[in-house]
Amino acid sequence: MPTEHPARRAGLASQAAVRAKRKDEWLALFAANARVQDPIGVSPYDPAGHGHLGLEAIAAFWDLAIAPSVIDFRWSDSFACGSEVAFTGTISSSRPEVSVEVDLVATYRVNAAGKIIALRAFWELARARTV
Repeated sequence: MPTEHPARRAGLASQAAVRAKRKDEWLALFAANARVQDPIGVSPYDPAGHGHLGLEAIAAFWDLAIAPSVIDFRWSDSFACGSEVAFTGTISSSRPEVSVEVDLVATYRVNAAGKIIALRAFWELARARTV
């Protein structure tokens, strides 16, 4: 997958940090006022459905959703436009109690400095498959 686009580069770096369980490296990719919505809307990770706004809230999301899981991304394609990229494919998440995968679209928007200002994941909990 090409990496020349700043949003694609940031998205791939984010995914690499998640795979490698490098929280500090992951957080350093985000602007101070960034928002993470994964998934978008109300979810067990975001009961109010407003997303995780700012580095402190994004770090708490890591601790809740990413830290206890082994996560992998399998992208079929990506589309970079303007300051954003959309990845299409499947994500798998394994915890001791369950392993699931779900098809999704994940978007990353970056600012002029290449920092992520929005990470939005479009996926449906009801469509997650146990594996």
